[in-house]
Amino acid sequence: MSYDVLVIGGGPAGLSAALNVRARGRSVLVVTNPPEENPLWRAERVDNYLGMGAVSGAQMLSDMRAQAEAAGVEFLTGRALNASYMMDNWYVSVGSDMYNARAVVLSGGVARGKKFPGEQEYLGRGVSYCATCDGMLYRGRSVAVLGFSDSARKEADFLRSIGCTVSYFHRPKSCSIAGGDTVETVTCDGVTEAVDCVFILRPTMAPTDLFPGLATDNGYVTVDRRMTTNLPGLFAAGDCTGGPLQVAKAVGEGLVAGQSAAAFAADIERKNRPAQS
Repeated sequence: MSYDVLVIGGGPAGLSAALNVRARGRSVLVVTNPPEENPLWRAERVDNYLGMGAVSGAQMLSDMRAQAEAAGVEFLTGRALNASYMMDNWYVSVGSDMYNARAVVLSGGVARGKKFPGEQEYLGRGVSYCATCDGMLYRGRSVAVLGFSDSARKEADFLRSIGCTVSYFHRPKSCSIAGGDTVETVTCDGVTEAVDCVFILRPTMAPTDLFPGLATDNGYVTVDRRMTTNLPGLFAAGDCTGGPLQVAKAVGEGLVAGQSAAAFAADIERKNRPAQS
């Protein structure tokens, strides 16, 4: 599927960006986790967002999404796993599917936690970030799921449905992955299991894992006043660009990022339009 703009993250920044892309007549897809996984959803009371008064985080997110849907924003529940830029287009894999867009807005929030020992070393050799993508490779074998998202148990159930023996670790505090050429064991919070694959299911990936070469400062994405990053056609907004981690800041940055992404997409369209004789 092709879009003018693809937005990664369905929080206030991403919804604001998508709404403003649609305001400029451009197509947009928002790739997002279930809204219940957004930290704002759990806020009992938000009373510092101008014009709304006291409202729960869940109600705020629901109202924002409803407005975006009414404007024609499309939504896809899933996690962006990798991205590459080729021939004036971004190609983003979500699960086992691929989507492309002229511009991308990164608004996936803050990726919390460091990589576990062995995680990077065994990536692609027994470490995976997507059970539904890579599960069939380990059908009938022993695997581990490190669940850090609310939907992780569903992915573990999928693995069981295809015959995997699943060791499930719920939000482990410490883990290490070991093996030879491929993964052989995982140890989480003192418990060791012999497995052929470790599925690490986090709500969001670190920006530099998703976009290699992306400039950051102390873990936050570096942007200018147009929310432009150092990568062509990639814009960022919200918590991933740094503090204050507030809804008002996220919505404002999302507006700018959405406008910038829509303008970038329009420029690419003009550039590639066949010359008229």
